[in-house]
Amino acid sequence: MLATVAGAVVLSRRERRVAAPERAVSTPRAQPIAGRGTGLAARVRDLFRGGQATEETWAGLEETLIRADVGPAAARTIVQGVRESWRSPADPATVLADQIASLFQGDDGWVPPGGSPGIVMVVGVNGTGKTTTIGKLAHRLAEEGRTVSVAASDTFRAAAGEQLEQWAARSGAHLVAQERGADPGAVAFDAVQAARARGTDVLIVDTAGRLHTRNPLMQELAKVKRVLEKANGHVDEVLLVLDATTGQNGIAQARAFTETVGVTGLVLAKMDGTAKGGIVIAVREELGVPVKLVGIGEGPDDLVPFDPHRFALGLVG
Repeated sequence: MLATVAGAVVLSRRERRVAAPERAVSTPRAQPIAGRGTGLAARVRDLFRGGQATEETWAGLEETLIRADVGPAAARTIVQGVRESWRSPADPATVLADQIASLFQGDDGWVPPGGSPGIVMVVGVNGTGKTTTIGKLAHRLAEEGRTVSVAASDTFRAAAGEQLEQWAARSGAHLVAQERGADPGAVAFDAVQAARARGTDVLIVDTAGRLHTRNPLMQELAKVKRVLEKANGHVDEVLLVLDATTGQNGIAQARAFTETVGVTGLVLAKMDGTAKGGIVIAVREELGVPVKLVGIGEGPDDLVPFDPHRFALGLVG
């Protein structure tokens, strides 16, 4: 049975479970592993061969970090830290990992939002794993005992609605959607009303993921956020999903979304055994946006809190 809230199609938790496909088998939750096999540690140790460091060593280390998508500003900061900390015969790769991890000190980790409901707005360009991340987040929150609603405010991409519907079914989340091409702000508004009526703990809002360089489309995101704030009084989190394999273009993405909707945290998606993920260091240093969650696989359980130390060890290899 379908109910409607101001024209939105609303499917109950029970109906979503009846329609749910067979749950995918997923690997147990693990900590993020980045850059395994990149050879970064080997290159760093080669630079320090003989237990000595020259100006050429430090220049080589900075270049190596930039090639790993860390970014020039962050690379200079890290090299300075290693320069001050490393003493022979210490392993330079270990010192490097410690310096990378230290960049994230003081960041708040992932904390589920409170409120009635707490609202998480998720943004990012198409192809980064945004909708999949939303599904995993809904599953994680449900596993923690929270009731979840999902707003399908990406009304322009047909596959987005279908994908979100499948993920909502897996997690038992309450889905609010309208027809393709509907006003995204209207979907967001209806979702807030539905979430309040149901006493939902957390509302996750999907958004259009078209190119961040298209100004009218970024304005549409700003409108969705304004609608959410007007309907609920606040938006607790604005999470930007970045592909772990994204290069320096990730900085441009993060800057555009931050200027438009005030990104409060990063989600690093597609963090498999070959992904580097160095771009989050560049974003963290240049924009001050903390990393909060990491996607490490395709299963529902494969979204974990960001661990700076494990990330750094994985990146260095």
